[in-house]
Amino acid sequence: MREQLTPTSAARITLPGPDYPLAALDSDPSRTDPDRRPRGTVLLLPGYTGSKEDFAPILDPLSNNGFRAVAIDLPGQFESPGPDSEAAYAPMTLGATCARVAAGLSPDGPLVLLGHSFGGLVARGAALAGARLAGLILLDSGPGAFRYGQRHDALLAGEPLMRRHGKAAVYDSTVAVARAERRTVPPDVADLLRRRFLASSEAGLLGMGTALRVEPDRVEELRRGLTATATPVAVIAGRDDDAWPLAEQAAMATRLGTDLVIIEDAAHSPAVENPAGLLAVLLPLLEKWLAAL
Repeated sequence: MREQLTPTSAARITLPGPDYPLAALDSDPSRTDPDRRPRGTVLLLPGYTGSKEDFAPILDPLSNNGFRAVAIDLPGQFESPGPDSEAAYAPMTLGATCARVAAGLSPDGPLVLLGHSFGGLVARGAALAGARLAGLILLDSGPGAFRYGQRHDALLAGEPLMRRHGKAAVYDSTVAVARAERRTVPPDVADLLRRRFLASSEAGLLGMGTALRVEPDRVEELRRGLTATATPVAVIAGRDDDAWPLAEQAAMATRLGTDLVIIEDAAHSPAVENPAGLLAVLLPLLEKWLAAL
C-alpha cells in the first residue's frame, strides 16, 4: 500500500476559491470518455495537517464507478494558499468557502460532501452555510472539539512550541513522534507528510489547532438544517479510531438520525488504511442517495 502516494489518474487542478485558489485532485470519468457523464460529484475535505493526497487510494475507484471525485487542500493546507489570520481557519469560516466550491462543482450534477476528521467539522460548516448537497458524510469526525486524549494534549503542547520555534520544531518533536507511535509508513510517504506540514500555513495550523480545542457542538443545528433540506447523512469511522471516541461518534450519529458505520482494519484514516473497506461502504451509499434524486 502506497498510502498517500498511491498512483492515481486524477488530474492536478486548481479550483477557484472566494479568496484564494485551491489545489485539488480531480478524478473525472468524462476526462477519458466525453460521453461518460458523471452520475454525481464527491467533494472530499481532508483533516488537520492533511491534504488531498489522503484520498488518493479511493479517487480512481470512485471514478471507475461513475462518480467524479474531487479532493482538495483546504485553504492554508499544503498546496493551497490561505489567509494570514488564524481566525479565518475556524470550521464555519472554512465551511462557507467550501460551500462556494461545492456550488461551483454542482452544475455537473448532484454533489455529496465528505469531510474527514477536522474536514468533517468544515463539511458541517458548509452544510450550515447553505451548501446544496445530495448527501453529507462525516468520516472519523466528531460533534465538536477534542476534550481529552493524545491529540488534544499534542495540540496544547504544540501551539507554544510553534509560536516560539516554528513548524519544523513542532513536526519533528510532536507530530512525527505521535505518528510513529501509531503506525509505520514508508520513508517516501513520511517525507511527503513532513513536506506538506512545512508547506502549510503557520496561521492555518494554529487556527485549525485552536478550532480543534474550542469548536462547539453544533450537531443539533446540523440536524435541523439537514432535516429542513431532506439531506441524508452518514457517520463512518475506523474501528480503531484514536481521535474522537467511537462512543461520541455513535452518539452523534444517533442525534443525526442514523447509525455509526464501522470500517474494520482501520483507525483514523480508512481511505489509506483500508480503502477497499471504505469503498465497500461508500459506493452503495452513493448509489442509494443519487438513485433517489
